[in-house]
Amino acid sequence: MKNLIYIIVLITLFGEVRAQQTPAKDQSEVISITGATAHIGNGEVIENSTIIFENGKITAIGASSSISPKGKIIDASGKHVYPGFIAPNSTLGLVEISAVRASDDDSEIGNYNPHIRSIIAFNAESKIVESMRPNGVLMAQVTPRGGVISGTSSVVQLDAWNWEDAAIKTDDGVHINWPNVFSQGQWWLGEDPGFKPNKKYTKQINEIENFIKQAKASIKSGVTSENLPHHAMKGVFDGSKILYVHVDVEKAILDVISFAQKNGIKKLVLVNAYEAYKLANQLKRNNIAVLSGRPHKTPNYEDDDYDLPYKNAKILMDAGVLVALQNSGGMERTNARNLPFQAGTVAAHGLDKEKALQLITGNTAKILGIDKFVGTLEIGKDATLFISQGDALDMRTNLLEKAFIQGRDISLESHHTKLWKRYRKKYSK
Repeated sequence: MKNLIYIIVLITLFGEVRAQQTPAKDQSEVISITGATAHIGNGEVIENSTIIFENGKITAIGASSSISPKGKIIDASGKHVYPGFIAPNSTLGLVEISAVRASDDDSEIGNYNPHIRSIIAFNAESKIVESMRPNGVLMAQVTPRGGVISGTSSVVQLDAWNWEDAAIKTDDGVHINWPNVFSQGQWWLGEDPGFKPNKKYTKQINEIENFIKQAKASIKSGVTSENLPHHAMKGVFDGSKILYVHVDVEKAILDVISFAQKNGIKKLVLVNAYEAYKLANQLKRNNIAVLSGRPHKTPNYEDDDYDLPYKNAKILMDAGVLVALQNSGGMERTNARNLPFQAGTVAAHGLDKEKALQLITGNTAKILGIDKFVGTLEIGKDATLFISQGDALDMRTNLLEKAFIQGRDISLESHHTKLWKRYRKKYSK
């Protein structure tokens, strides 16, 4: 009986090991991709290109007529090469199954938690995370949720053993959930139902202001070691961290801008910012970037243009605002794999295709502060890129053949591809 138990345990462990993918090994030879159309991620396109990378870095890129390939040559004639797509403001790796509490680690108890670091909760072995790669999503900003100040986000690459291996920029910024100007009546608390002004709005802003004042006082006095939440705000004040404010309506956005100016916030990014298009010129003047909400949704209000979510990012970009796409909302983790198709929707509603690509590559990297080494296909940057048979912003032609993260030839297998292969055999009989 004891031997039988041992055998069952070994089979179980072996099954778990086989079910989990092994991250790719470091690049060991020079690789050249030739003949492809290279989409740089900054609006430029190189037809019939050659891209060479070595030790995880791009060492040459240009027209094939001017560059001689070397090392292992991948003929990508008639295909397309893109920089790896980046999913900002994401809970990838923080929640696996929403209904299983033990796998849900995207929020912390309390309202003011700038010291909570999402990176240490990131599950690099998530099945959802591995399903991003076949669509070209190779990096993500792991972001906490909940409370007034949710915590601190970090940026990861999506092929790693653990969070330490995954991290490409730790603690990049602190996230504030700005109070709602309007609220729904909470009938369970005896309030009248319906949409109405939030009577607590001013009080809630004052509470945030008080926390900021206390944090500044603690930092100035040098006693932040005794107060972790205050210490975590130091980077926001000295400019080493970004302050991400999750906000929607026009009045609230104006209040956020005033709040940032009053408190000397050097780096401010608006998240979602549904009505930011009404203040596009002001955002441009104040050099405020926007992580715009997902285009695949219906308008928030009945008097909005029916296609406002589709063209919101274009309106901001046309005004000169630095914009990227983020995917928060219902089913946000699994929907993150559709990020390229959301950019494609923006392109279908008037934005130039290469500018739409910037919404999930170069622009995103600039906003997150990682553009020195990812986001575009340029010499000296990480070889985090992929080869697609066709247009990667179109779900009909986004068919990846190869993907690399820091030069490592990663697997494009996932639970989805395994099921597809399994049932394809069943129905091909």
